This record gives sequence, C-alpha cells and structure tokens, in this order.
Amino acid sequence: MYEYKTKPFEHQREALIQGAHRKGFAYLMEMGTGKTKVTIDNAAYLYLENKISLMVVVAPNSVYQNWKDEISLHCPCDTNIFTYKIDKKFLYDEGKLNVVLMNVEAFSHKSGVKYLEEILKVCGADVMMVIDESTTIKNRTAQRTKSLIKLGKMTEYRRILTGSPITKSPLDLFAQFEFLQSGLLGTDNFYVFRARYCVMHDIASPSGKRLSIPSYYVNLEELEKVIKKNSFRVLKKDCLDLKPKVYTKRMVNLKPQQAEAYKELADRARTVIFDDEVSYSNKLTEVQKLRELTDGFYTTDTGEKKDLPSAKLEELFNVLEETEGKVIIWANYIITLEKIIKALQKRYGADSTVAIYGKIPAKDRPEIINRFQNDDATRFFVGNPQTAGYGLNLTSANTVIYYSNSFNLEERQQSEDRAHRVGQKKSVLYIDLIVKGTVDEMIIKSLKSKIQISAKTLGEEILEYL
Repeated sequence: MYEYKTKPFEHQREALIQGAHRKGFAYLMEMGTGKTKVTIDNAAYLYLENKISLMVVVAPNSVYQNWKDEISLHCPCDTNIFTYKIDKKFLYDEGKLNVVLMNVEAFSHKSGVKYLEEILKVCGADVMMVIDESTTIKNRTAQRTKSLIKLGKMTEYRRILTGSPITKSPLDLFAQFEFLQSGLLGTDNFYVFRARYCVMHDIASPSGKRLSIPSYYVNLEELEKVIKKNSFRVLKKDCLDLKPKVYTKRMVNLKPQQAEAYKELADRARTVIFDDEVSYSNKLTEVQKLRELTDGFYTTDTGEKKDLPSAKLEELFNVLEETEGKVIIWANYIITLEKIIKALQKRYGADSTVAIYGKIPAKDRPEIINRFQNDDATRFFVGNPQTAGYGLNLTSANTVIYYSNSFNLEERQQSEDRAHRVGQKKSVLYIDLIVKGTVDEMIIKSLKSKIQISAKTLGEEILEYL
C-alpha cells in the first residue's frame, strides 16, 4: 500500500487511483485542487513499484522552479533533483528518484531538446514525463510541441496537467492528448480530428490565400466521452470548501479625447474587418489598436506610445475608495501597468504597491509576493496575467480588478485563481472595468463563449461567468 507523505484530500486520492498505472493520463484538475501533489505521488508510487527511475517535469518559466519545493513537501522517497540552467550537469543516482525540472520554452531551441534527449538515452524508457500547464503545447505546429511529442515517445509514462485544457476551441485538445499517446482521441491525424469535431470556413490569409478557421463545433458529447476515459477531472467547487466567486462590472464612458480617437479608429477597423480581402492578422492589428485606446494610450505609425486621459483610471480610484483590504489589479500593457503603479504610489504611498510584470527580475518576485501576502503596508498588487497570472499565491486579497482583459481565456482563469485557492477565507469579488460600446464588451462576450464551449466539451454545467 502506498504511504503518503502528506495527507491527500479524497479527490486527490481518487485521482491517483485512476491515473497511477496508466501509460498516458491527463490530470484535468482546476487550479488550486492539488494536481501537482497528485502527480508527485504518482511518480513516487511508480518509483516504489520499480516502474520508473526518473521524472521529467516540463512547465512554464514562471512555474517550473516551484516544483522543487512541492517535491520536498509531498514526495515520500529520496530524490535527486536537477533544475535546467541552474544546477550543474545532471548526474544519475541509482538509489533515488531522479527528477529533472525544465521550462517549456527551452524546447523551442535545439539546446533544450538535446539536453533532455541525452538524459533519456542514459535513463532508458523507465521515465514519467510531465507537461504542467499543458496548453503550452496546444499549438501542434510549434517547434516545442513537436519536440516534446517526439521526446515523450522515448518515455514509458506521460502525464499532462491543466485545469483549462480548452482555451480557444476543442481543437486545443489534439496536441495535448497526442503527447500522451498517439491516436488517443481516435486518430493521429489532426485534419481527421478537426473534420470530426469542427465545421470550418475560409477567410483571406496574409499571402492572399484562403485560410480555414473554425465556424462551429459538432459531436462534442462523443469527444467528452473519449476525454473522460483518459483523464481525471475535478473543479474547486466540487471538492474544496471555498466560497463562490462573485462577478460585477463597472461601466465607464470614454473621455472626449479618447472618444474622438476611438471613433476614427473604429470606423477604419470596421472597414478592414468586413473586407474579405484583408488578412486575418491585419484585422487583429485593428482590434489591438482599439484595445489600447480603451486603456488610455495609442501607438503612432512610428511605434511611439502616446498617453491619453483615461476614463478607466478615474474609475479604478472610485472603486478603490469603496474597497477595503488588499486588492489585485490586472492589466495587459506595460504602459498601463506603469501608469497605474505610479498613480497608486502617488496617492497611497511608495510602500502601498508591488508589481510583477515582464520588467521585474525573476529573483525579486518571491520577496514581492511575500510583501503583498504579509506586510500590512502593502495593499496593492499590480501585474499582467501573462507574467504573474500563473503559479502565484495571492490569497491575502479578496478583491480582484481587471483594468483590461485579453481574448485569452487561460490567462483570465489562471489570474482569477491567484486569489481563489486554498488559503482564501472569504468570497473573492472580481470587478471588470468596461468602457461602454467598445471592444471591451466584445472581449467579455468572447470569453463567455469560450467558457461555454469548454464546459460543453468537458461535460460540465455551464455556470454564470463574468
């Protein structure tokens, strides 16, 4: 009988029972339900059964180093851990469970692929390979996806971990499950898979050729059954004593200067978007310009960023005046983040605000998180979901403000769960600042649609969201 080092929740015990022996298996466990612990227990179980001698963990740059602490906390057997680009050359230890931690970005380069390939050649097939946040390999044409699928075939056991396997469409599933086992979703041919579950339509590509994009999805109940056979799925609401999320919107109007510029850009964007001869990428560029304007800036033809009076910034301070306790503020652009940070520190003091985004060195981030979690003087955390939305514990806040959103559902869900996770004692309030009659409303509508498609594919109740 397997002896846990740390006591599991019942859903974690059930996840291990279902997945322990499987060659390829998906832990589709919502953020905060403990999929990392389950995976560590799975590796330890296989090691103690003499089935594996090595676990390879591949995770995003912002997450992969966290595994070292998690392994120390949960793993009941002795380990020999190597972290890519940090520790010296990997040295295999026959008397321990060997662990290699790597960032997924490394597999876009030959050096990262070669590093792991050489280790796998030494260790043989008795390996469990794990892709954490597996939507990082949803793009089947990306070099890192191709490399990891190929390397996965050198290992005996494979696991993918994610709480949100579908971030855009059911087509996201193909590469993730192809890593687990070729043909696991009924075919190893993407186009056969797409034809079975998706109806396409054509638009103009940048080169003038026709580009096929999804129109709507079919046979999702069938796909749901296939996924359930090869995965364990759990949501926080089903297994943790967390209070439900609460959503609200604060609608604002554009400032006169913003409104004038937005109308001009919107007229141009409308013409471009409805022109069948214009490429998809050029249409996205027009939408991007509209998103920038609602945030309070625009980009000139020379690439210079120009500031504008911001309706959202005024509304942000209106919200903060009504709010007690610590607050997380998410925004998508560096110019916006820095404007918010400067305004907060001016009004509330230099110590009031901490931030994590691309410019903040990785070595400084643990102390930033510690300040926000434990220092009463630090009330505001400002970040962008791309950088700070993954893997952080920010449970000292129970108010989360979205100054702006992107079309990326995974980033939205992950960033929400920085506060709504184990350790949170209160309901978490999510406030979206939305400029009336603009692309902001279109983004919220798009996120809702993606949530509904994901829920239908995974056989889940469609809940009110946003």
